[in-house]
Amino acid sequence: MVNSETGDSSLAVRWPTHIGMLPDMTIAIVGGTGHEGFGLVLQLAKVGERVVIGSRSEERAVASAEKARQILGADAAVEGAENAAAVAAAAEVVLVTVPFAGQAEIYRSIHDAVHEGVVVCDTTTPLATAVGGRPWQVLRPWQGSAAEQAKEILPKGTRLVAGFHTVSSEALQDLERTLSGDVLVCGDDPEAKATVGALVEKIPGLRWVDCGRLTSARIIEPLTALMIDVNRAYGIHEAGISITGRDAWGRPG
Repeated sequence: MVNSETGDSSLAVRWPTHIGMLPDMTIAIVGGTGHEGFGLVLQLAKVGERVVIGSRSEERAVASAEKARQILGADAAVEGAENAAAVAAAAEVVLVTVPFAGQAEIYRSIHDAVHEGVVVCDTTTPLATAVGGRPWQVLRPWQGSAAEQAKEILPKGTRLVAGFHTVSSEALQDLERTLSGDVLVCGDDPEAKATVGALVEKIPGLRWVDCGRLTSARIIEPLTALMIDVNRAYGIHEAGISITGRDAWGRPG
């Protein structure tokens, strides 16, 4: 894609001229055409964030961005691009919301587009559906977790965290209801966790909990499968997790 104003190369996103003063932060959501990704697109754009939907297909990403603007209003700062172009457009945060089966390939495809200093939040759960199993069963990547697999592929020094594993995609897309629950965030960079946590706190009804180092993803990721099993048992779609003990969590200390 070529920037219509600067003539720069394909790693550029053209923002529509009808959008006025744009927010300071640009968030790329790789896999933003999927259920969870699109739910996060709606929630974050609704509170005023500028979002670039990433997809393997630029055409599909652009169509999803148009759908988001139809839901939120024409002034919503949402655009679509091929994954690498979306990541290159994000100066602050990249959310990766892709199935485990394609996770490694996606990270390899965006490797060169990840800016130094950008925070990457991996939401992947290694569900057994990747190998034809059940969605309430999990695999164990040899690195220990999907997030640790992502870290191995990304450029050295990437500020990687893991989160959003226990938030229902159906609930995220239902803008008529207020969400509830806690987003469990883990990673080795406290500032990166706080950056993602600040986004969580912008979504009404959600809190975030610092769950320690990235290795905690080995515990957190399988909770997605647990929530799927709870939803299946009770015939619902909104099961989530709340951590008791405090009225508020957020950044420790």
